[in-house]
Amino acid sequence: MSEITREQVAHLAELAHIDMTDAELDHMAEDLSSMVTLFGSISQVASDDVPATSHPVPLTNVFRDDDESHVLTNEQAVAYAPDAEDGQFKVPAILDAE
Repeated sequence: MSEITREQVAHLAELAHIDMTDAELDHMAEDLSSMVTLFGSISQVASDDVPATSHPVPLTNVFRDDDESHVLTNEQAVAYAPDAEDGQFKVPAILDAE
């Protein structure tokens, strides 16, 4: 199986804006590499007579009728917001200017 390198982990951490120490990068690369190896061993166990599944038990969606019973006005929606401006929720910026 392919190994996850420290450089790949550092790149992903940078994309996710996560500060990681050198020790954390080394540890995470080790952990991710062992996970990839484990997932590879799972694919070796699967055989052609076993259908691929995403869940061990069949699931069924339960739908309800789309009933438009009570719709808030814009004023009602932002009435109890901690901060609103021009009828919209105002939240702090989370992205850098980079």
